Amino acid sequence: MIGLYILGAVLLFGAFKFLRGVYYIRKAKRLEAEIAVIEGRTESLNADAAAVKAEEKAEKAAAVVALGFVAEADLDTENPAPVPPERTAVLEAVRSGDWEAAAAYVEAAGKNWHERMERVRPLAEAAAEEDAWLLAWRAARPTDPTAALVDADTAIQVAWNVRGSQSGSRTTQEQFRLFRELLVKAQEAAHAAQRLADPADPTPYIVEQPIGQGLGYSHERYHELWAQIVERDPKVLWAHVSALQYWCRKWRGSHELALAFARESAAAGAPGELFSRLPLIAYFEQETHEDDLAAETFFKEPEIVAAVDAALLDLAAAGDDHPGTVGMRHILAYLLFWQDRDAEAVEQFRHIDGYIGALPWTYAGSPKSRYLYARDWAVGVTTPGL
Repeated sequence: MIGLYILGAVLLFGAFKFLRGVYYIRKAKRLEAEIAVIEGRTESLNADAAAVKAEEKAEKAAAVVALGFVAEADLDTENPAPVPPERTAVLEAVRSGDWEAAAAYVEAAGKNWHERMERVRPLAEAAAEEDAWLLAWRAARPTDPTAALVDADTAIQVAWNVRGSQSGSRTTQEQFRLFRELLVKAQEAAHAAQRLADPADPTPYIVEQPIGQGLGYSHERYHELWAQIVERDPKVLWAHVSALQYWCRKWRGSHELALAFARESAAAGAPGELFSRLPLIAYFEQETHEDDLAAETFFKEPEIVAAVDAALLDLAAAGDDHPGTVGMRHILAYLLFWQDRDAEAVEQFRHIDGYIGALPWTYAGSPKSRYLYARDWAVGVTTPGL
């Protein structure tokens, strides 16, 4: 009998454990169901909030466009300003094989070295995609210094196209290897252009600047290249902007070296020459590449506010036809926005609106998003009722 009692007790205890387990399983299922309902409601609320936010954003964007600003879909992310009709015509001509149009176009710049580079670069970019016309030009005029210059810059564009615009951590070793090989060939082409050039022409040395940047010229060697440029013309804005990139920390220098170079260039520039843009670029590069800096506080530092003020005065002294005006307006619009000087920012946005293929917008993963955030905020703050 005792054995039966014990067996019964064991069975009862087992049944209790089983029923208790069933109870907790059912309770867990109910809790999971309740959690699923709550999560569903949360997702629905989040979706509703996102929809409301998106609708508000769309309404604000439409209101900004109604004020005469360009819609997101129509923003040009390739060019910093409207492409001159003459350049468009020349590019169409060379694509059809008319290299003589290219030769005449570059030569028309005369000894305005910055403008000469402004004309060489789009031709080089075109030749990097299709160079039959350039090869025909070189064959017809093997000692033409202009053809040699375009050829050298084309070789540089090909190399940089292979490397891509990603950071070093996102660039493959094979890309780096080919990049270096192509830059060595570009270096040979640049030196050939230097031998053919007018002794007073700095542009064949200017095209070597990105080669020094990519191949990692020592500071001493870069100083030697820089001396070749400035002894021919110390005030080619294109050359100064290019040199600043070399001195940035992301390439061969540091924030301190970049800012020192930028300040030296700005100090040497006369009112209206727009060399005051260089410190603005240096500050922007520093903020971009230092994770612990916040734009909303860093750009409000007194020395940067003073640099922006100096740049505004410099811009006021320059004519609208100055080749550096567009680049200056782009960086000013961005910094004025971060300094909460929204009315002044809007003034710059009105000049540049529609074309955002320029620093600082091109540094963002989405240039349109960066541009629209700054522009629409500044417009909204300065427009009553918006």
